[in-house]
Amino acid sequence: MMIDDIAANLKEFFNTNRTKDVSFRIKQLKNLKDSIKHYEPEIVQALRDDLRKSDFEIYTTEIGFVLKELDYTIKYLKKWAKTERVSTPVYLKPSNAYVVKEPYGVALIIVPFNYPFQLAFVPLIGAVAAGNCAVVKPSKRTPRCTEVICRIIAQTFSDNYVKCILPTEMSSSELLSGDFDYMFFTGSTQTGKLVAEAAAKKLIPYTLELGGKSPVIVDKNANLEQAARKIAWGKFLNSGQTCIAPDFVLVHEDVKQELVNNLISSIKSFYGVFAQESKDYGRIIDTDAFRRLEELIAQEAQNIIYGGETDECGLYIEPTLLSVDTYDCPSMQEEIFGPVLPIMTYINIDSVIDTLRNKPKPLALYVFSKDKEFYWKVIKSLSFGGGAVNDTIQHTTNVEMPFGGIGYSGVGRYHGKYTFDAFTHLKSILVRNPEIDMNIMYPPYSFDTVKKVRKFFG
Repeated sequence: MMIDDIAANLKEFFNTNRTKDVSFRIKQLKNLKDSIKHYEPEIVQALRDDLRKSDFEIYTTEIGFVLKELDYTIKYLKKWAKTERVSTPVYLKPSNAYVVKEPYGVALIIVPFNYPFQLAFVPLIGAVAAGNCAVVKPSKRTPRCTEVICRIIAQTFSDNYVKCILPTEMSSSELLSGDFDYMFFTGSTQTGKLVAEAAAKKLIPYTLELGGKSPVIVDKNANLEQAARKIAWGKFLNSGQTCIAPDFVLVHEDVKQELVNNLISSIKSFYGVFAQESKDYGRIIDTDAFRRLEELIAQEAQNIIYGGETDECGLYIEPTLLSVDTYDCPSMQEEIFGPVLPIMTYINIDSVIDTLRNKPKPLALYVFSKDKEFYWKVIKSLSFGGGAVNDTIQHTTNVEMPFGGIGYSGVGRYHGKYTFDAFTHLKSILVRNPEIDMNIMYPPYSFDTVKKVRKFFG
């Protein structure tokens, strides 16, 4: 079936107005939760097969993350979807003003490989909650996960309501040409630009969840042992294939060696001396990604201070630390998206801020410091999607906070109510009394009328 036929089929269902019934939406979300629980063993195995994720990572970053989003959305959806009555200015009285929450129509959701289950279903939860129909296209790089995702969708939703498209069914260009009302994309900045271009041709709204080089700034008074553990965890989670992973470290020169020693201790504590043998350490997604990272490590061979071992047969890259002294080195040119962590030193935080201001705005930024003045200075001086103080990654787990990028790291935000908002058009409605009119509004306008109006508006 062609994409235009699929979109038309979904639009026909959308136009029945069934999805505008909040009770219908809640029932669909509850059905989705039941399906996820039913397919949990298959989800776990698929994530092991495609990414060799550990059971802990599978539940905390994939299944549990989605179930938490579902429960939160089901709990508050009636409140979010309710038409809001807002105040009316005196010059419009007597009247009532409302903000109506309206779905866009048919949404396209394009899913990346790195968190295939989470990044398929969290946007879909928002699309369904807001009353949209949806097309979901998982990644071709995670064939087992794609198979399970499509099976769950097919079992939960009717084919003319939510449709899962296998990557082999059509090209990206054909998919983007479809008659959609909203696009939600997670992936690279390069592909994000193509999505934005396709949306611009149709003048439809979109969300882009991208990435970038997310820095970690370590103050000289930071708790270095704790900082190292949290940096190592955030960096090597999912073998570094996380859009908000620490991409490079800027540490005060007085404490660099101590931080490096603690990072090495943390890596060994987490994964053992031979991380390849650890059940908790993941793998690179495919040969192309592996070879890109292997080439980067080779280019930085003289800067390796820990790790650097690779095994193409197992798509394994050892947790690797680099000591670099310039932004011109290969590892500082683009987002690494793998288990390689460059470490640079600084002396003055003002020079760090000046330098980072001239870089593309990252999806995340992390600061480790005991000094409130220090970390708030960094936070308020730099623009980035979101972040944490004395932690990494965890800010994304709070459903009360929006998650999203800025500039090259993304457009729009989601999680919790913000996911509902992303897929919702706010329609303003003014209801006037049919028996009362304001004659002053109609021409011809006398000098006295204009004088009264000017006085009213100050």
